[in-house]
Amino acid sequence: MKKIFVLGMIALFGASAIKAQDTVEATVSADVVNQYIWRGQELGNSAFQPTLGVAYKGLSLSAWGSTGITEAADTKEFDLTLSYTIGGFNIGVTDYWFNAGLDPQNRYFKYDAHSTNHVFEANIGYDFGVASVQWYTNFAGNDGANKDGDRAYSSYFEISAPFKLASLDWTATAGAVPYATDFYGTNGFAVTNIAVRATKDIKVTDSFSIPVFAEVAGNPCSQKAYLSFGFTLLP
Repeated sequence: MKKIFVLGMIALFGASAIKAQDTVEATVSADVVNQYIWRGQELGNSAFQPTLGVAYKGLSLSAWGSTGITEAADTKEFDLTLSYTIGGFNIGVTDYWFNAGLDPQNRYFKYDAHSTNHVFEANIGYDFGVASVQWYTNFAGNDGANKDGDRAYSSYFEISAPFKLASLDWTATAGAVPYATDFYGTNGFAVTNIAVRATKDIKVTDSFSIPVFAEVAGNPCSQKAYLSFGFTLLP
């Protein structure tokens, strides 16, 4: 999940995502991380996370996955995101699939409302340059429940701001869940993600470099904190 719509689009297309492409662009990459942290939640240990995407004139389709490296029981995930960006405005839909959910056989092509491992999420946001604001809401599939046991339409919103410091590219993020849902483990409004990430390209040769990143993240709601590290492989 941690690479849902906007984060996936930033990694996939960089700054060009906010401009309409005149030609079809394709991207392939993979992250290797020491632990899988998503919106202040720990979803697994070290993982391999590939991305494949295409984009044309602001419309993009991407596939993202995660597979544990050291623990066989870690989360396996396969996400598909369809999105559109024009100027600073973005909108999209993501289909998340996990290897655990309502279907005991963990079938990918099982879409029945009450027996699927898929979660469907809509996203809308705006990038103001100095900061971006994003809102995400689950609208179908294996969503969480509220205090009454009904579908929560689990939502999450965050504000992120990029900046440069000491030759590194940084991003500060603050995210919260607006109301109760067991999908995020909240009983009402709760701040679930406070994070700072630093990224730097490590030059290997004149034509090849490896982006590395480290992040300090805390979840005030669950009282947990994480220090994660990873690198990105690009062709």
